[in-house]
Amino acid sequence: MVNTVDSKKTFLMLPSDQDASGRTLGHEEIELVSDAIRSGTLTSTKGTYVKALEQKFAALIGVQYAYACASGSAAVHVAVAAVDPEPGDEVITTSITDMGALAPILYQGAVPVFVDVDPRTWNVTAETIEKAISDRTKAIIVTHLFGNPCEMTEIIALGKRHGIPVIEDTAQSFLATHNGQVVGGIGDIGCFSFQQGKHITAGEGGMVTTNDAAFARRMELFINKAWGYGDPKPDHYFLAPNYRLTELQGAVLVAQLAKLKPVVARRQATAQQLTNKIADLTGIQTPWIGDRNTHVFWKYCLRVDSSVIPGGAVALATWLKDNYGIFSAPRYIQKPAFRCQVFQEQRTFGDSRFPFDRARPEVLDYSEAKFPGTYQGLEEVLVLPWNEAYTEQHINYIADALMDAIDHLNTSNFN
Repeated sequence: MVNTVDSKKTFLMLPSDQDASGRTLGHEEIELVSDAIRSGTLTSTKGTYVKALEQKFAALIGVQYAYACASGSAAVHVAVAAVDPEPGDEVITTSITDMGALAPILYQGAVPVFVDVDPRTWNVTAETIEKAISDRTKAIIVTHLFGNPCEMTEIIALGKRHGIPVIEDTAQSFLATHNGQVVGGIGDIGCFSFQQGKHITAGEGGMVTTNDAAFARRMELFINKAWGYGDPKPDHYFLAPNYRLTELQGAVLVAQLAKLKPVVARRQATAQQLTNKIADLTGIQTPWIGDRNTHVFWKYCLRVDSSVIPGGAVALATWLKDNYGIFSAPRYIQKPAFRCQVFQEQRTFGDSRFPFDRARPEVLDYSEAKFPGTYQGLEEVLVLPWNEAYTEQHINYIADALMDAIDHLNTSNFN
């Protein structure tokens, strides 16, 4: 489809994961949702679809336990609650992540401890994590950003050496692998998101996975207000919310899950096509993937060298939008997560500053010198939109746009 934006330019419209053009939603989802509605049972405590989803998901990831919950943020909250930090305990996390992965740490009374990333992948490493470990460290959260796994072998070994559980934030990395293992099933707990723009979706929703029976028990309880469904004498055993998924979402996701493998395969194939076309362009680097990893391309990210391409990622993004209608995201989250107001002003519960009021001073030192990889990575990154509906025509359009943009920016600077 070609869209006339003004009297001079026509743009090829790329499929979008924000509407039907870039999603696999169809008659399969409609049929199962209709069945759920006809059943009259829309709560997962009585229905069958969420339970079926959990069983199928556990088998796909290769874990013993999987529990659905209300969102990806809820999944991280469930995971943090499973390790049960004391007020003021520390949870190590990445400096490049969404607030939805950080707020749960604070809500459980723990202090997020930010660590630097490898600027090639924007992922944390065992080396950056180890520098932050203290006697207060209760958990390590690693985020497999953009669909590209962290180097989990070293991270898992580090966690075991210190007796610290590793939580995988796998919201963007469905079916990505490290050493042949599916992420989300490598660490102690995996967290997934079914938000609109993820590999599969129900608009919102999440999943937690584990092989640890004790974590599993606590996670299942936490999703259900800590009520012991099926217990001989159930009670609300501890403080917990209602994070349940509905049967309507469960029905959508049962249908979506059956499509996940082809969705991932399609994203990988088209990403490889683009890489082949632009690999030799001067001033940009295509996604770096470790030898032990497979990338599943939630997004396709370029590293842009501003010493070669005038204006760097920001100028390149502007030119792509203005001249080809391609909306990309330079800098991704614009600034490191710790630069957000909630951390800079410690605005949490009233005027208490809790749990920051219990934090070690060095944990609250967010000086730029501690995060060279983060600042370099955000300066260089250009995030291209990506989904399974891209065709060869779309790939050629993006490749031609990048070639044209780079040539234009270099020529303009020279003139």
